[in-house]
Amino acid sequence: MNRETKTMGKTLLLAFLAVVAHGLVADTSEISIDLKLDEMDYVSGERIRGVIDVQNMAPAPVSVGYRDSRDRLIVEVFRSSDMLQLERMSRHPFVASFLVRANEGQKLEVYLGDHYALREPSRYLARPVLIHAGMRYEGQYRAFDVVPGMASTSALQMFSNREGLSREFSLVHWMRRGREHLFLTAKDTGTSTKRWVSTDIGPMMKITKPTISIMPSGEVIVLHRSGPDQFVRSEFWSLPDALELRSRMSVQDPETAGQNRVQEMYKESGGVKATPRPWWKFW
Repeated sequence: MNRETKTMGKTLLLAFLAVVAHGLVADTSEISIDLKLDEMDYVSGERIRGVIDVQNMAPAPVSVGYRDSRDRLIVEVFRSSDMLQLERMSRHPFVASFLVRANEGQKLEVYLGDHYALREPSRYLARPVLIHAGMRYEGQYRAFDVVPGMASTSALQMFSNREGLSREFSLVHWMRRGREHLFLTAKDTGTSTKRWVSTDIGPMMKITKPTISIMPSGEVIVLHRSGPDQFVRSEFWSLPDALELRSRMSVQDPETAGQNRVQEMYKESGGVKATPRPWWKFW
């Protein structure tokens, strides 16, 4: 056996071992899997929601997540710059348990930020993968960006019942679906280094700077302008072990509201009545 034949044999062996290690990549005409993300870019800390679409044209059903299920569904995420695959930080299932019979399909919700550390600003690639009957079905790569957002204002919360713990809040804005949106981000400092989920508070107008107020009882109030004469008041509850949005309501611009009230009072009073005068006093 000459050297060229030996080299070719080693190459084929390595290729075979690689396929065995990663699972056989199957013909996607039998089973197709796709991932669609809600947005093209996300502020650091958002959960990054997407929808996985599984279409089964194979004779056997696809079963994932049940006690006797042998199929698996995962989402692989890579850093776009060097195609480094990220390690999962959670072992929880990507999606809820599901069964797709032959000639049927199903859509499943997934949150990539719950499974991967995706806070570092960068471009990422994600693809869904279904392992069925020993075969590997891969979807297309979907690109998305993680951005820090544009800083607006910040505030610091201290906890009287948790010594050494403080929480930094920041309001940042970023374009989303053609409009500027405001986001609340938060991270703990001191005895904890937890980073909380970033929240999209909604569209904003930059003509008025948003404000953030921290109440002694733990309420965090964010007020921002959403329209020419409308504000949005968002109330969060921030406790040492919890941070959640409790309410969000529209309120009128205080200046516009004052003008409207004057107009209402004028109408209620019947307006200003004309004072009768003799005709010669008009000249």
